[in-house]
Amino acid sequence: MDAADLGCGYGTFAVPAARIMRGTLHAFDIEGEMIEATRARANAAGADNVRFHHRDFMAQGTGLPDASVDYVMVFNILHAEHPVQLLREAWRILRPGGKAGIMHWRYDPTTPRGPSMEIRPRPEQCREWAKAAGFSIAVSHIDLPDPGAVARAPGDGPPRRHAARFGADGPA
Repeated sequence: MDAADLGCGYGTFAVPAARIMRGTLHAFDIEGEMIEATRARANAAGADNVRFHHRDFMAQGTGLPDASVDYVMVFNILHAEHPVQLLREAWRILRPGGKAGIMHWRYDPTTPRGPSMEIRPRPEQCREWAKAAGFSIAVSHIDLPDPGAVARAPGDGPPRRHAARFGADGPA
């Protein structure tokens, strides 16, 4: 199984995914600092199956061949200027039967991180954009645990806040 993380940021999602998969995880970001942060995190985790792409994938696409990955992560990035274009690129690189995970910050002004409410999409917008890009919706909405909750994966060191696992803007 191969996967892509569009807008990998600090590697919050890319590195844990890479650790549990056998194929290649393609980590994309427009900012070189984010690629380096993800690279450092992957190296520290021993995730040697990550390929780093410092690229403006909104303007240039990912550069991956059509139907080349099984899973695409579109996490906390749909506030971009052209969300349907981004989702169409995710669709293009997915193999037949592949899946995209689409997640965004809660549409709630009390959420401590994330883009301003003026550009933060509502869940129904994300669904409509996904449909416009060609996706069918398998699961329409999942509420993640309270970001203040404490959780630990087996063998994963000290407890961590869910926010560090599910979209914090810095390393866990």
